[in-house]
Amino acid sequence: MTEEFIVRDLGHLDYQEAWEVQLSTHAAVAEGRLPPTLLLVEHPPVITFGKKGGRSNLLVSEAFLRERGFSSYDIERGGDVTYHGPGQLVGYPIFWVGRRVRDYLRRLEQVMVELLASYGLKASGSPGYAGVWVGNDKVAAIGVAVRRDVSFHGFALNATTDLTHFEYIVPCGLADKGVTSLSRLLGRPVTLNEVKPRLVAAFRAVFTTPSEVPA
Repeated sequence: MTEEFIVRDLGHLDYQEAWEVQLSTHAAVAEGRLPPTLLLVEHPPVITFGKKGGRSNLLVSEAFLRERGFSSYDIERGGDVTYHGPGQLVGYPIFWVGRRVRDYLRRLEQVMVELLASYGLKASGSPGYAGVWVGNDKVAAIGVAVRRDVSFHGFALNATTDLTHFEYIVPCGLADKGVTSLSRLLGRPVTLNEVKPRLVAAFRAVFTTPSEVPA
């Protein structure tokens, strides 16, 4: 997990289309036709359900969501229910992981912690609740899948996300935890274009420099 990687910015893209890009990129990386690739994207409002399902943590009907322009999908990543939408930077690292899945998750958390530190924010990962937190509030969700030793799916960082949309779910099934965003934490709007170079720099620092990551 210390190879160089390329970055592909998909811009604002429908979840289904981005999912198809993920799968084709994953196949190309697994077959050696592409180097490890970090996909960055912003989605229209969408609810996704991981391997744990999580429909019991959906607080409104799917018809209610459709009426408000939300789509919903059952996907391969680990975890429960989560939300993606405008103002949220979603990343899909298509990286060689092998059997070091726990190490990979800790590194993803470390990327988010370093990114937030660049804004003067103290954040922490929580191995029991995959994601990155400032106090009791989650600012970045993490949910991955690994197939053929290569990762896909990944993380969602709230930048200027409409946090009221999280009221339709129990995020990741954690009823006693909150959600926040960079904009709320900093008290000013934080655009995705501002965040992206900091994120890529943090990824390069964590994933292309050998380092000891707690198990």
